Amino acid sequence: MTRRSRVLRAAGGVLTVVSCALVWFALLAPDRITELTPATFARIPLEAIALVALMLVLPRRGRRVAAVLVGLVLGLLSLLKLLDMAFFQTLDRPFEAVVDWGYLGPLAGLVVDSVGRTAGVGVLTAVGLLVLLLLVVTPLAVLRLTGLVVRHRLASSRAVAGFALAWLLSAALSVSVAGAGPVASTSALRYAVGQVDHVRTELADQRTFARATVQDPLAAAPADRLLTGLRGKDVILVFVESYGRVALQGPGFFPSTGAVLDTGTRRLRARGFAARSAFLTSPTYGGISWLAHATLQSGLWVDSQQRYGLLMHSARATLSSTFRRAGWRTVSDVPANTRDWPQGRAFYRYEQLYDARNVGYAGPRFGYPTMPDQFTLDAFHRLELAPHARRPVMAEIDLVTSHAPWSRTPRLVHPSRVGDGSVFDGMPEQASSKAVIWRSPQRIRAAYGRSVRYSLRSLVSFVRTYGDRDLVLVFLGDHQPATVVSGEHAGHDVPVTVVAHDPAVLARISGWGWQPGLRPHPDAPVWRMDTFRDRFLAAFGPASGAGAAPSGSH
Repeated sequence: MTRRSRVLRAAGGVLTVVSCALVWFALLAPDRITELTPATFARIPLEAIALVALMLVLPRRGRRVAAVLVGLVLGLLSLLKLLDMAFFQTLDRPFEAVVDWGYLGPLAGLVVDSVGRTAGVGVLTAVGLLVLLLLVVTPLAVLRLTGLVVRHRLASSRAVAGFALAWLLSAALSVSVAGAGPVASTSALRYAVGQVDHVRTELADQRTFARATVQDPLAAAPADRLLTGLRGKDVILVFVESYGRVALQGPGFFPSTGAVLDTGTRRLRARGFAARSAFLTSPTYGGISWLAHATLQSGLWVDSQQRYGLLMHSARATLSSTFRRAGWRTVSDVPANTRDWPQGRAFYRYEQLYDARNVGYAGPRFGYPTMPDQFTLDAFHRLELAPHARRPVMAEIDLVTSHAPWSRTPRLVHPSRVGDGSVFDGMPEQASSKAVIWRSPQRIRAAYGRSVRYSLRSLVSFVRTYGDRDLVLVFLGDHQPATVVSGEHAGHDVPVTVVAHDPAVLARISGWGWQPGLRPHPDAPVWRMDTFRDRFLAAFGPASGAGAAPSGSH
């Protein structure tokens, strides 16, 4: 045998092994990284037995067509399982085949914003090549194995009979592999059927949710009967990125974060402010913050991009549109936005939209966050609260310093020094980079804790510096941080707090049973986030002052 022949034969052997590995992965791989162990692949897939038997009986042309089709299906199953692994690891849920493709654009933008354009393009290119390989190489792998089966027909027939007998015996005796499930596996078939059933469920959910968006009693409520208990107040709704229950109760975070909130409670009390706190269950986990924003504002459970898209094209009343109808000036401040956001005006009905481009920030970027939270809050005061001749303001502000990857967390400066943000020059270079932080889960968790504590201190500083008797602040988390921080099965609860100077405001929610202070304890009440809109509007609805117009005395 010549050297060239030996090389070709060795290469052929490698290709055969790789082909077997691809097919075996598609048939037996789980949908969660935590279940991806060698034991998972020490099972007998019924689908492989059926596939070999099919290839032995089909004619040559039909065999090739079947091999390509089966290869495409297996490649697609592998892709879906990899997506499931990624979604479970970051969002604590599987990939939704019907609706989650809509996240590809925002997620691609997030990658580029987080790691830079060059690195981001490299990551996205690698992901694209992986998808292409799965959908092209897997059919080629099945074709190669089909040829091998046909060339060794007798040995293949005996193998099919032997594995079929082993599968039947394992099934009859309920033989299992520790931590991996039954030896007699049908996981690929069950996974594929589950995907089809889930598509049907999602399509039915689309119709049900579309009906819910138009069934809104709030739409018929007279404007002068809305929010009467908040007349004359500036109401600010603040989402603190990734501020979840784990920040208060997870190992390594408490008592540090709790201490920040307890200190904040005392400092605000000294300025005449009081607070009540509890938990809300978010519809999302680890990311996709806009689902939480839409849920809280609309009073509907928006747990998918499909529902979000339907909601954005509906006339459903939101907190912001209701405040506007009742006479408030409505404002959105989303410093993470670097481009136009049409839904802000068309659906949420904001009169003024602020983003990274129009708040006068002249400082450095801190990775994904375009500016520090302290600047965001200071600029909001300068642009909206400082002017004297104005209507009361209702605003949603989305703080982003605590957004993953939790690197480059700035330091607080004295409020008088914030200015145009140039005071923050040099801070990003002094903080740990993502490359340093993401070397270990412990460093990631520590960095997350620092970023959340910074955001909470920024809020307390804002209220102490600029808060007056007419300020009402509602702040909450949008979702729990990713599994690398929260751990497995952490739940979807996020803290929520109402802060006010006027005792009459908190008296309105005394029946909620929320706990005093900025820090909810583990046994604090827990509501689903979609219940907040109607409970809030009911608490501050008609009573004394009904029919009054918002005060313009600011």
